[in-house]
Amino acid sequence: MSRVSLEGQVAVVTGAARGVGELLARKLSARGAKVALVGLEADALKQVSERLHSDSDHWYADVTDHEAMARVAEEVKQRFGKVDIVVANAGVASGGPFVDSDPVAWRRVIEVNLIGSAVTARAFLPVLMESRGYLLQIASLAAITPAPMMTAYCASKSGVEAYAHSLRAEVGYKGVRVGVGYLSWTDTDMVRGADQDEVMRELRQRLPWPSNKTYPLGPAVDRIVAGIERRSSHVYAQWWLRGMQGVRGYLPAIIGAVGQREMRRFEPRLARVRTGLVGAGGAADEQQRQGTSP
Repeated sequence: MSRVSLEGQVAVVTGAARGVGELLARKLSARGAKVALVGLEADALKQVSERLHSDSDHWYADVTDHEAMARVAEEVKQRFGKVDIVVANAGVASGGPFVDSDPVAWRRVIEVNLIGSAVTARAFLPVLMESRGYLLQIASLAAITPAPMMTAYCASKSGVEAYAHSLRAEVGYKGVRVGVGYLSWTDTDMVRGADQDEVMRELRQRLPWPSNKTYPLGPAVDRIVAGIERRSSHVYAQWWLRGMQGVRGYLPAIIGAVGQREMRRFEPRLARVRTGLVGAGGAADEQQRQGTSP
């Protein structure tokens, strides 16, 4: 599909204070889009907004809060007059053995990544129908292949992938295109936070190439921007992820066999794995839920 110019388009990016969301906002702005930043880190969002090339604004909101997100959608339309693009990017992650996992953190990953994405779409779909716009749901390699010690994250990203594919069929005839974005391990605060745990880091390094690498953020976001310009149904932030689609049916059995071997190897050290939310984004989410300043 030919690319659509982003000049003058209005783009909403959730989880925009850092990582993929922050750089995506900057790259969309550099292409002439007006950008609405949404997230939990008000000061960081303000700083990002002030550095953008085009007209922008920011909103502090928890994506799992339907009333808050409905208010944001209304205010974004009032501020910019329309909404053409929504990127449901906000996400958190936790790791460690499921049997020893923090049940609050485990549930929160599902709430933010899956429920929060649905709340975001529910809030913005009415305005996207008006503009015949584009909703991009950020998923992950974790939606394609299972991974030990990532049960919540894999479940949430598999969920958003299936949800977005289902939604595409519902809203396509109304002019709204829906895409799913896939990223492998990309150099963000979330991945760096996960790597602070030596077991999680070593387990990831033992994955087969090319899934054992951490990829630079810039080229990954460039691919996402290109997908937005094309209103693509599938957006792959790393080139090899497209090929994973053809073999995904075989992956659960392979991971089940290889994963058992690796878990047996790491078992003496599993008790030391941190099971809460990882990275600066996870810390901001925990602070918000505890009622402290982000």
